[in-house]
Formats: sequence, C-alpha cells, structure tokens
Amino acid sequence: MASSYWANPLIFLISTAMTLYLLALMLRFLLQTVRADFLNPISQFLVRATSPVLNPVRRFIPGLWGIDLAAIVLMLAIQAAGLYLVFYIAFGQWAPAGPLLVESAGRLLGLLLNLYTVLILIGVIVSWVNPMASHPGLHLLHQLIDPVMRPIRSFLPDMGGLDLSPMVALILIHLVRMMVAYPLRGQIPLPM
Repeated sequence: MASSYWANPLIFLISTAMTLYLLALMLRFLLQTVRADFLNPISQFLVRATSPVLNPVRRFIPGLWGIDLAAIVLMLAIQAAGLYLVFYIAFGQWAPAGPLLVESAGRLLGLLLNLYTVLILIGVIVSWVNPMASHPGLHLLHQLIDPVMRPIRSFLPDMGGLDLSPMVALILIHLVRMMVAYPLRGQIPLPM
C-alpha cells in the first residue's frame, strides 16, 4: 500500500490512463458495430492505438455474429485490472474477484452511457451552430448516434421541423444509467 501522499496521484494517473484507453477501445468497438468508415483519420488513429493489445486477444477469442467479443473481453479485463490495482493501492489488499467483475461491468456500462450522452450533446450543438459542417469527426459522430436516434425518430410524431429525439434519447440513457449501471456499481468501495 502506498503512502497517502503518493496514493491519490497514483490512483488518478491509473484511472485516467485506463479510462482513456477504454474510451479508445470502446469507440473502435462501436465504430465496428455500426460499420463506420475506417478510412477516416480518426478511425485510423483508433485502430493504430488499439491494435497492439486487441489483435493478440483476437487470436484466442473469436467474434460471434459480427460482434467483436475480443474487444468486449479486453475492455472488461482492463477495467477489472485497473480497479484491482486501485483497490490494492488504496487499501493494501486485493479486492474480491466476484464483486470486482460486477463493478467493472457497471463502470463499463456507465462509460458507454456517458460517451453516448456526450456524443448526442455534441450532435445537438453542431446542429444548432453549423448544421452544414463537414468534418471527418462529425461524419463519425453521425454514424455513431444515428442507430440510436433513428428508432426514436420513427416513434415520435412529426413536430414540424423540431427534433425532440435527442431529448428522448438522453432521458432513456439516464433511465438505463439509474436502473442498470448504478446498481452494478458500488460493489466494492473505491476511492475513484
């Protein structure tokens, strides 16, 4: 166990590095799932950043029905390893494996929901500020959020040009966060 002087900065660095890499893996997984443009420079960056770790895992864990199971297992393993290390630094003992895996799944789901919240809000802001903007990042943004927004838009009645689907999507995301992600979290006490 590190002294409290070193523990907090170390936990912060581990948590930040883990979250950034998990975001890169999650974005790559989502872009694959929606069959986004992988010639896009942002997609190319994500592939280069994640391939050294993801490709060896793919040798052992094949995909299933077009779903990249290796990416899911790798995200769960990185999340669990990071939480395991943080728990050890904070408390000087190893966390129990069962609650740690449940906590990891809850945190991954929370990260996914937070990512989609941010993506939808960026999409809304861009549609207000410059709806005709063309940028490689905006193209990927629309490829990521359109599969979420399309069913909501088809369900909502025509509002005369007013699109309420982002608001409905954000409400649904928050409900999933409250009903699924939050109950999975808090399985083990963590300082982050």
